[in-house]
Amino acid sequence: MVETTLSGAQHHILTNDYASEWMGIEVLKLDDGHATIRMHLRQEMLNGFGMAHGGMIFAFGDTAFALACNPANPTPQQAANITVASGVDINFIKPAFQGQVITAVANRRASTGRSGLYDIQIYAAPQNADAESDPATSDPAVFDPTAFDPASGELIAEFRGRSRTISKK
Repeated sequence: MVETTLSGAQHHILTNDYASEWMGIEVLKLDDGHATIRMHLRQEMLNGFGMAHGGMIFAFGDTAFALACNPANPTPQQAANITVASGVDINFIKPAFQGQVITAVANRRASTGRSGLYDIQIYAAPQNADAESDPATSDPAVFDPTAFDPASGELIAEFRGRSRTISKK
């Protein structure tokens, strides 16, 4: 399933999340109300214009949102519930391209009762001029996420999520 390669952080909701596994999402950081993830854009994630498909960017932001909304190590009381999206908005600001690594930074802005508000910024790291554009032949390890400050990348999308905590039943 989805590996956590940097922080050692793990989140139980990724155990059977086959979409996140297919996308190659890696968890970089988890805290209460916060998640940072990354993904390497592959050819099959592109639209007909040769840029990242909006649905891929949306799904990526949605995963960061879900990780920030749900505790990684829930208490028994928290384990009886899940937090899901009640609504979301996304604004696409700039395109991203094959071979780029994108990072999503999700933060809780407000939480009252069973409702919450989260902002997720999605950044694209600069493309490495030495790396090949074909992810099958390029090494995503060329990108060093420990040295990458998301704010130094290009902001490509702003995602705002509204959450609702419901019973698992």
